[in-house]
Amino acid sequence: MTPADAARRWSVAWRDGWESLDPEPIIACYAPDALLSTQPFREPYRGRDGVREYVTQALADEADPRVWLSQPIVDGDRASISWWASLREGGTDATLAGTSVLRFDAEGLVTEQWDAWNELTERRDPPTWSPFAPHDS
Repeated sequence: MTPADAARRWSVAWRDGWESLDPEPIIACYAPDALLSTQPFREPYRGRDGVREYVTQALADEADPRVWLSQPIVDGDRASISWWASLREGGTDATLAGTSVLRFDAEGLVTEQWDAWNELTERRDPPTWSPFAPHDS
């Protein structure tokens, strides 16, 4: 699988898994020895079990997510994908906006992910001038 195909698969898995609050399609995108850094100053999650721990607990605290993702920017075995989510988190409206930088192995699985993001305590759709692909569901 090419890195471009892997990045598109990751985007669809995150959008669909996040919106359905189903961690399984997301977890399936990661290599057994993946490293997932969800915030710059937080200890990374290690291995597929670590990815499962993070995604499961994050989705358990959320409701009614609506998710948008940018087209991947791919260079070699790496991709950068920006994302935007409007949801309820812990009973409070929230909007999350960030970027994930990914590295893929030859099978198209994520071996490294580094995220940087910001949060707003209200629900917002992305601005019309943003890089997010139209939402097709």
